[in-house]
Amino acid sequence: MSKKDEKQRRFSPFNKDIAKGLRISYNVIGNLLLLFLIIGLIGICFAGGVGAGYFASLVKDEPIRSYENMRNDIYNYEETSLIYFDENVYLGKLNADIEREEVKLENVSKHVINAVVATEDELFYEHHGVVPKAIMRALFQEFTNASVQTGGSTLTQQLIKNQILTNEVSFDRKAKEILLALRLEKFFEKDEIIEAYLNVADFGRNSNGKNIAGVQAAAKGIFGVEAKDLSIPQAAFIAGLPQSPFGYTPFSNDGGAVKESLEPGINRMKTVLSRMYTGGFITKEEYEEALTYDIRANLTPKKPSSIERYPYLTYEVEDRAIDIIMVKLAEKDGYTEEEIKKDDDLQAQYRSLADKDLRQNGYRIHTTINKEIYDKMQEVVDEYGYYGSDKPEKVKDPDTGETITVQEPVEVGGVLIENTTGKIISFVGGRDFNRENLNHATDALRPNGSTMKPLLVYAPSMELGKSQPGTVIADVPMTGSWKPKNYGGGYHGLTSARTALKYSYNVPAAKTYMEIMNQNPVSYLEKMGFSTLTEEDYGIASLSLGAMTKGVTVEENVNAYGTFANQGKFVDAYLIEKIEASNGDVIFQHEKVENEVFSAQTAYLTLDMMRDVIRSGTAASLNSYLSFSADWAGKTGTGQDYRDAWFVATNPNVSFGTWIGYDTPKPLEQNYKGMSYSKRNILLWAKLMNVAYEVNPELVAPKNRFEMPGGIVRRSYCALTGELPSALCREAGLVTTDLFNAKYVPTKVDDSLTRGKYVFVKDRAYKVPSTAPSEFVQEGVMLKKEILDKHNISNVSDLKRLLPNTVKWGNLVVTEGKEITDNGASPSQVSGVSASGTRISWRANGDNDILGYRVYAAANFSTNFKKVASVPASNSLSVTVGSNPAAYYVVAVDVAGHESVPSSIVKIGDYAEEKPKVEPPPKPEEPNEETQPAEQTEGEPETPSPSEPVTE
Repeated sequence: MSKKDEKQRRFSPFNKDIAKGLRISYNVIGNLLLLFLIIGLIGICFAGGVGAGYFASLVKDEPIRSYENMRNDIYNYEETSLIYFDENVYLGKLNADIEREEVKLENVSKHVINAVVATEDELFYEHHGVVPKAIMRALFQEFTNASVQTGGSTLTQQLIKNQILTNEVSFDRKAKEILLALRLEKFFEKDEIIEAYLNVADFGRNSNGKNIAGVQAAAKGIFGVEAKDLSIPQAAFIAGLPQSPFGYTPFSNDGGAVKESLEPGINRMKTVLSRMYTGGFITKEEYEEALTYDIRANLTPKKPSSIERYPYLTYEVEDRAIDIIMVKLAEKDGYTEEEIKKDDDLQAQYRSLADKDLRQNGYRIHTTINKEIYDKMQEVVDEYGYYGSDKPEKVKDPDTGETITVQEPVEVGGVLIENTTGKIISFVGGRDFNRENLNHATDALRPNGSTMKPLLVYAPSMELGKSQPGTVIADVPMTGSWKPKNYGGGYHGLTSARTALKYSYNVPAAKTYMEIMNQNPVSYLEKMGFSTLTEEDYGIASLSLGAMTKGVTVEENVNAYGTFANQGKFVDAYLIEKIEASNGDVIFQHEKVENEVFSAQTAYLTLDMMRDVIRSGTAASLNSYLSFSADWAGKTGTGQDYRDAWFVATNPNVSFGTWIGYDTPKPLEQNYKGMSYSKRNILLWAKLMNVAYEVNPELVAPKNRFEMPGGIVRRSYCALTGELPSALCREAGLVTTDLFNAKYVPTKVDDSLTRGKYVFVKDRAYKVPSTAPSEFVQEGVMLKKEILDKHNISNVSDLKRLLPNTVKWGNLVVTEGKEITDNGASPSQVSGVSASGTRISWRANGDNDILGYRVYAAANFSTNFKKVASVPASNSLSVTVGSNPAAYYVVAVDVAGHESVPSSIVKIGDYAEEKPKVEPPPKPEEPNEETQPAEQTEGEPETPSPSEPVTE
């Protein structure tokens, strides 16, 4: 081999020694790398095992959740309950800590979905619940305490955190979040997950300053649109809110005022728009246009909440809905409604649960309230100008504890109820909810005055067969420990039950009630829904006049009147028609229940009596106030000392009643702006019904009238006793006619009247004694003394004041049933004789056996007195005489015919006892025989006599 070849071989890369060395190095390095790789893999596996073990230790207590469990958890979010007027007209939301309204994904704008995905989870449609890279990045940032924390939660994980876990920052919570997110993705479709997220996410506040959650509440509460109608910039703004709901929200918590600076929220919106653009969800043109959107200019204005617009109604619905749900929850646990009502602690427990349930579970509460009628009635209440003056009232200042004086206005309550169903069509809760949070229609208890009379007195009395509309009652002062008086203080004599109710006489009602008190008439009130009766009420006669221990609500009082319109059947009033769960399932549906209280005959007779109240009684002014006509029957009522004014009326379709008074009971002004307190209330009643008629005339003013049931007849009766009229009763004009329940028509002919002779002494009639001068014996119709005793009338004068104006003669008397006897003494002289014009009068003689008086007269120029008149003691003690001059005196005549000495003489005209003497004329000169007149004989002057007196 040449040196050249040897040199080339020595320095050739393929030198065997070199190659061998390289091979050894490669093998060593390769083995080392393999060793490190193996060690690394072992380390990774070890670390992974440790990590896996640690992960397993973190989630070992987390139960394996089923699909049903996870579904219940995911969809278990608070949703605001909604209220609806009748016919599914939306009213508003119930008060809640956070407002939320569930919405389906198909009803959400695609821009919102794209904005949320682009901002919160760009790999949402690709991952299976978690993104490992994001988790590793988040862990690295956590361990290195990096200043920038990007987070690693997918939308699925955020949903898990919000609905199942908590916001606690810990590896334990994060591990469970990852595990549950992976499991959730196996059970749910992507659309289900994002739909749930959009319904649970917090979005700050709405324009009313209320906390909101869910995209539907956000869309309505921020921009005033539905979630499906959100534009690109609106969607971007809302999608950016969950990162910092109260930092980015445009509204403050001070009633929803718009913040001075909206930059944080707008900058966040721009970030969302940028990600939507880079993610390919919007075009460049859409992106640039969206950046120019004026958020402030497009914010929705503050909208009055249902509580602000309808405070009385909203709180009433809330209260009744809680009661309904309370019973439902208790029944699930095995309790009955009766057990709940009897146990205060149990009731408080379930009421609290029901309250929470109502505010969280998004119920749909459908009421019976007609929106148009309700709205118009509130307008009438606001505009009415005849309530009366405000009055001062001392109250304690809640802030200072000092006693201050405030001006208290007249308040009002009213309820309109459909008779056959019990639906509360509308109500008036008061004039100002903010002044006094009291519903005067459903919660305020007040004595119901004379509106009690049909309910507790006349209808029960007729049902028990104790009275009928024509029953005769003596309206005279009562005896005993309780002595009620009529309005105005007067009395009205013998009257019928119909007339007594028509004019609201108290005494006849009290007498009627006391006759049936031992038959438990209060039970009729119980059957008609009176729920505030006390033990004391059962034993007080004044309950008949509405003097209740606690009082009654307007709702219950009006509801009871519907019993008469329903032919004696009570149908309980209600306000909630049904309650639906958020998924549409009906959890409550009102069911009508009837309770028979009175017969159809009693109900109709009571209605017919109350018709007269409106035709010509205490509510007659209503006819000029109403703008329509209907077959109304009703009753007015006044509280003690004029503290309450009521009017309740019913027609074949509806019942309506109003009350006015002060919250702190005090007298209403009896006259204000020229109107009495009662007329002011009736006018308000009419105005409220007039607007209801404008909305629904068919409901408020039915063309049909109350139908008279079988078993009612019309009969004539004697107004003295209520029995069938006799011939004498007819002759006296004491016959009247009325309706009767055929079971209780009078069967006995009145025998209280007879015709005969009698004499009067001291306003009492007696049998005629043999010694009585015939001139004082009278003949006429006599009434048995038993009639006086029956009606507690003490004398004939009282009886005469009680007789109806139709009586055709004034000498109807009650005989004592015995003869009057002479007292053995001569009558005393009559005193007080006087003359006025052509009338002579005198005082009654004080003796106890005087039958009458004789009047004697002497003509002018004479002292020869002759009897010219006889006047029975029962008549007016005066006579009318002629105008001719004469002298008169009066004597009293007793039962034996003895006269008193003459009274003092009174004169009429220029009376003289003797004729004046006339001087003879001077004797004339002797006339011639031819001129002397013939002799004339002077005759006796004619004696004048007084004109024949006429007895008055």
